[in-house]
Amino acid sequence: MTGSLLLPLLLVLASYLVGATPTSYWVGRGFHGVDLRSRGSGNLGATNVFRVLGWRWALPVVVVDILKGWAPVAFFPLLLAGGGAGGTEVWALVFGAAAILGHMYSFWVGFRGGKGVATSAGVFLGLAPWAVLAAFVVWGVVVVLTRYVSLGSVLAALVLPVAVISLPHRGGSILPFFASALALFVIWAHRANVQRLVRGEENRIGRRA
Repeated sequence: MTGSLLLPLLLVLASYLVGATPTSYWVGRGFHGVDLRSRGSGNLGATNVFRVLGWRWALPVVVVDILKGWAPVAFFPLLLAGGGAGGTEVWALVFGAAAILGHMYSFWVGFRGGKGVATSAGVFLGLAPWAVLAAFVVWGVVVVLTRYVSLGSVLAALVLPVAVISLPHRGGSILPFFASALALFVIWAHRANVQRLVRGEENRIGRRA
């Protein structure tokens, strides 16, 4: 392995480890003695924290989960600037993808995790903040009107690639493709929620577990 690839690959691993930090699991275990994998939806995302523990615990969890995606994209490319690795914008996308995968498949908790929405938002906050704002507006409107977080997340994921194409961003021409792939990934992660929505069985926000 050449020296020019060693640093980027180490940063990819570091991005995964940052994303893999099981924020909600540690909050549930550390402050409440609760394993969120066996409560509510069983998911380790902020929505389940809200459902089981309330908004006071869900809010810091979602903030940290966003930062897990934003930090590798914002800071790790800076370490490459003088390290002999080209294509730092492309590497930023790789770091972001690794952080999202870490959040969804954390080795700390048996390769389980959240569905990647907040961490994905953090990644794109570093790459295309205006697109994130547009997707967040869609998410907020849908959740307020329907009280379905999953529906808001799916529709926001669909809006994101269009917003990336339409609004200023970094990451070059590959970013819209990355956004499209991420949207499909988020929808796939919500496939059980979509099935419950179709059947009319999905839980609405505000219903405590």
